[in-house]
Amino acid sequence: MIQKNVPLKDYTYTKIGGNADYLAIPESIEELTKAVTFAKKNNIPWMVLGNGSNVLIQDGGIEGLVILTTSLTNMTIDIEKVTVQAGAPIIEVSRAAHDHSLSGLEFACGIPGSVGGAIYMNAGAYGGEIKDVCTHVTVLTPEGNVERLPAEKMAFDYRTSAIPDENWIVLEAEFVLEKADQHVIKAKMDELTYLRESKQPLEYPSCGSVFKRPPGHFAGKLIQESDLQGVQIGGAQVSLKHAGFIVNKGDATAKDYLNLVKHVQKTVKEKFGVDLEKEVRVIGRT
Repeated sequence: MIQKNVPLKDYTYTKIGGNADYLAIPESIEELTKAVTFAKKNNIPWMVLGNGSNVLIQDGGIEGLVILTTSLTNMTIDIEKVTVQAGAPIIEVSRAAHDHSLSGLEFACGIPGSVGGAIYMNAGAYGGEIKDVCTHVTVLTPEGNVERLPAEKMAFDYRTSAIPDENWIVLEAEFVLEKADQHVIKAKMDELTYLRESKQPLEYPSCGSVFKRPPGHFAGKLIQESDLQGVQIGGAQVSLKHAGFIVNKGDATAKDYLNLVKHVQKTVKEKFGVDLEKEVRVIGRT
């Protein structure tokens, strides 16, 4: 069922974003492909959105059809291979791996994105990355074909992959993990959860890390040493808890958020000569 004029802030971690002209939430890959086919046949612009954790949707919303993958969460585990649909939260995959005494996804136990989003940006944390465990990705190509591709085709790099360049839609991913002691896996996950909860401003809506790590530096440290923590534009604030995060203190707009991003970039450039590149995806109409 396709809904009209739906507020996308209800579907993003920042709680920011204008309306989608149309929104579809397919219950199967077949329904997703039908939605894409419908949009193409009717010349309606379309895009796929995961769980909106590392994305900033602008205040003008998104033209055309937004296809939300959050209902595509089927997962199977066969010995050491985990096969999971794109809409599943990567945190849940990490927990399922633990339950089956499988090691390799502990680093993802605090990453709020979907599997599709994790593949799209080669998500990582605490020394681990998706590329370390992903073996195959099933995609929908621009021509409408479903193809199962080896991970080598993904061109995984720091917070990026071939997905955006090829205009593929992630449908499913396969991870190959290793058998390990469940208590050891849990201890590692508990340690990483503690680090995340103690350092990150989880009490406010945000998109996670706003900037990529510049070579030879840490974005948060540069921002902190630029005396930018606590700086606020509208409802958007550089977090007092972690300078690499910009939080929504209440009713922030995408314009507030992006103006603050630009202010941070300008200040860090002037003070340290370092260009901060956005990690968050900015989409939609201004």
